[in-house]
Amino acid sequence: MKASDLFVRVLEREGVEFIFGVPGEENLDILNSLRSSSIKLVLTRHEQGAGFMAATYGRLTGKAGVCMATLGPGATNLVTAAAYAQLGGMPMFMLTGQKPIKQSKQGQFQIINVVDMMQPITKFTEQLTGADNIPSRVREAFRIGEEERPGAVHLELPEDIAAEDSDAPLLTKSMVRRPVAELKSLQRAVEMIERAERPLLVIGAAANRKLTSRMLRQFVANTKIPVVTTQMGKGVVDERDESFLGNAALSTGDFIHRATDHADLIINVGHDVIEKPPFFMRDGGVQVIHVNFFSAKVDPVYFPQVEVVGDIANSIWRINEAVAPQQKWDFSFFTKVKQHVDNHIKQDAESTDFPILPQRLVADVRAAMPSDGILSLDNGVYKIWFARNYPAHEPNTVLLDNALATMGAGLPAAMASKLIFPEREVIAVCGDGGFMMNSQELETAVRLNMDLTILILRDDAYGMIKWKQAKMGFEHFGLDYGNPDFVAYADSYGAKGHRVDRTEDLLPLVKECNHVNGVHVIDVPMDYSNNDRILNREIKALSQTL
Repeated sequence: MKASDLFVRVLEREGVEFIFGVPGEENLDILNSLRSSSIKLVLTRHEQGAGFMAATYGRLTGKAGVCMATLGPGATNLVTAAAYAQLGGMPMFMLTGQKPIKQSKQGQFQIINVVDMMQPITKFTEQLTGADNIPSRVREAFRIGEEERPGAVHLELPEDIAAEDSDAPLLTKSMVRRPVAELKSLQRAVEMIERAERPLLVIGAAANRKLTSRMLRQFVANTKIPVVTTQMGKGVVDERDESFLGNAALSTGDFIHRATDHADLIINVGHDVIEKPPFFMRDGGVQVIHVNFFSAKVDPVYFPQVEVVGDIANSIWRINEAVAPQQKWDFSFFTKVKQHVDNHIKQDAESTDFPILPQRLVADVRAAMPSDGILSLDNGVYKIWFARNYPAHEPNTVLLDNALATMGAGLPAAMASKLIFPEREVIAVCGDGGFMMNSQELETAVRLNMDLTILILRDDAYGMIKWKQAKMGFEHFGLDYGNPDFVAYADSYGAKGHRVDRTEDLLPLVKECNHVNGVHVIDVPMDYSNNDRILNREIKALSQTL
């Protein structure tokens, strides 16, 4: 069997549905082998978009998403997506081509050491040097990429190896179960929870798994212990639940941080050091139970007293079975925090000011989306507003990146979401800066006949950096730019362009676009002039009144 045919058969054995990518001449054997495969090739307009799509596939399914690029510039264009998957804990498999390795190379044209380049930003990277190694190396790459903590893996397939013949047999996946936590650590955790007076549940990125979410929802229903989430923990619990206090969207100084300061015990589930921490430990301060797949990474502000290490869903289920709600638990201060958070979120949620205020934008998008609708956020200051003000009802319905926090991922991530869940409503929310970084993927979305709504939040500037600029006391400088006519731009790709001219028109327009076939691009003029006042000063001052 030709090596490229063998490679594709191995991918089929792994359950691969899509390969996202931009092939080059060094991938042509693989491309030809895909012609007769059940795997669908999704041809993108840039390798970065392909990588973001593959990473999102991994994020939503738990199975490694696959992307492909050629050597040299194709491989370097995957670097940001590799870091995105690696830091975000998303399983992703990258395949890159290379010049022949068993004959002399023609100079160094397009040749860089891709394996060395990928080393710091992947869990596994290797060059294939023989066709017979393909089944074992691919199986190993998928195993490593998908096991906790998931991340990016990479194989390089030189074109002469791809053209070889091989009789190597396919390998079968082994049955693997994640280890469960040791009994004494679970008992100690239960004792600490029952002994506490003001316990608080904090949920992070590693808990954003379907089964873990189900177990945590049962735990909250049983104990009524108040809940705080990080940005990447959104949706793990139903954020309409009376026990949900809010999201730690800001680094410090929010009402949520008053809750973490008030707690005498924090049950920290799925803590991931990639995210900015929602609380800091101090000597003699709050007690912390660390519940995760891995032991705690200790530093001066995080040194938990008890660690429950093992499958998170199983750990929470066993804790919930053993713990008895206590009469002495006092949640009165947490109730005040929730009231203040809810009241603050309502402010300007019905404002008719134009350009549109972010509070009104978030409220209208929430009103337009069903519970299982998927919101894919690019990176910008609006991400904070959505994290803080948009109540997520289900896991992985708010896709935001608080790990690498890269611009340009919002549109590709939304497209991957639509491929995986074609029956669900999907909206990409992008700043004008982030949208223009991968706007060429509009053509891909149109070519694939997607039903997709894209909101471009236009402030004609890099708004997040302007906000930080103001926070640091600097004068506004160097961050404003011009934009194309987004309506005409969308139309030129075969999408349907729309522009909001009145705030009152936003909600009905989004609803209409969600229910009319095709790719819809909505130009939404935004007013971020209050960001500095509200996010940097007002919230901090109000929270101190609690």
